[in-house]
Amino acid sequence: MTAPVLRRPSAADHARLLALNNDHATELSLLSADGLAALLATAFHARMAGEGAALLVGLDQDAAYDSPNFLWFRARHPRFAYVDRVVVAPAGRGRGLARALYADFFAAAVAAGHDRVCCEVNTDPPNPGSDAFHAALGFREVGRATLPDRGKSVRYLMLGLTQPAGCG
Repeated sequence: MTAPVLRRPSAADHARLLALNNDHATELSLLSADGLAALLATAFHARMAGEGAALLVGLDQDAAYDSPNFLWFRARHPRFAYVDRVVVAPAGRGRGLARALYADFFAAAVAAGHDRVCCEVNTDPPNPGSDAFHAALGFREVGRATLPDRGKSVRYLMLGLTQPAGCG
């Protein structure tokens, strides 16, 4: 299997990526067109695969972002890379797109001197596919929260990164 081609989303991709995101709003959260544009502009690292088959948006601790999940990590860690959302279209599943997006994000995080990657996964509504995926990558639970205003409960996950010589 050839490695997927990953690239930074451009404005021309926004409509496709907004549809992909909002098709999975239960697992992620609903975005407006302006919300997606603002999130991508704020991102420490954003990559897509194909013509909108998959998307990962990552932030770092310096992002001007008010998500309660992001703020949970910011309150506990002075420095981190955070996966705000990762989504793969049904037609793209099983092709290694999420793994490729995460590997690319890990490399960018290490290059920027980060020693941990954080994210959250829904426990209510449950997301067993994401739980299994993150466990396979080595993420460990570091906390939980209930977000009644969002109708969700989440597990906070973290993965330590190894710094190569000369980084951070």
